[in-house]
Amino acid sequence: MITSSSNAKVKGVRRLQTDRRFRNREAQYVVEGTRWLTELVAMARLPELLFYTERWLQTAVHANILQQLHSLGQFTALPVSDEVMQAMSDTSTPPGILAVLPMQPKPLPPNPSLLLVLDAINTPGNLGTMLRTASAAGVDGVLLGPDCVDLYNPKVVRGSMGAHLRLPVHSQSWAEIAQTVQGMQLFVATIDAKVAYTAVDWTQPSALIIGSEAAGAGDTARELAQNPVTIPMHATTESLNAAVAAGILLFEAARQRHV
Repeated sequence: MITSSSNAKVKGVRRLQTDRRFRNREAQYVVEGTRWLTELVAMARLPELLFYTERWLQTAVHANILQQLHSLGQFTALPVSDEVMQAMSDTSTPPGILAVLPMQPKPLPPNPSLLLVLDAINTPGNLGTMLRTASAAGVDGVLLGPDCVDLYNPKVVRGSMGAHLRLPVHSQSWAEIAQTVQGMQLFVATIDAKVAYTAVDWTQPSALIIGSEAAGAGDTARELAQNPVTIPMHATTESLNAAVAAGILLFEAARQRHV
């Protein structure tokens, strides 16, 4: 059992949690919680490293999930003390299980039917929620514009609830985004649009651009999109949370597609 936070592997995990450049250099990121283990089993994916506390392992369900993961192949699983888990965790109350995963984004399908494009989403919680929502709504992939928060930020990972494994998510330049969405109808959510989101046909191959709460979609995004749409709101409401807006629009697309 690892009982010292000075252990080299423990230090490596702490750096992955806090240092974006180190994450990118190592092409690794950290996930926490039993839900992620369940996702790994479902997707037949193995961690590069796994850490757990004895308290976590004492639960029969947890032990069974870990056994299922071991049945998929070889990886290193190390018991650690509660204090060491606390030192590695990004949360104030660690769930007792933590894994290091390789950055292996799923490829986009050759002919996507519905894409979410994010412009300058710089709040980790919002991005995580959007990824989780996109996965639930049946989106084929998510494209992150140049000014979005790091996809592997611990708060993004925590908020996505496993969407990193289920959903193709790729960071692209606006030139690359324009190429990816070529041939699709491209919507952008704006406050000043004249067309309501319920009045358009989402059954055709579509891409939706969502901008930040503070500034909305930027000039490049607006120039790229042919179809601005809006969510009608009560007159006293200025705007919606970006993740909430994304959910409303994506589930309208899902409703029309009978997903």
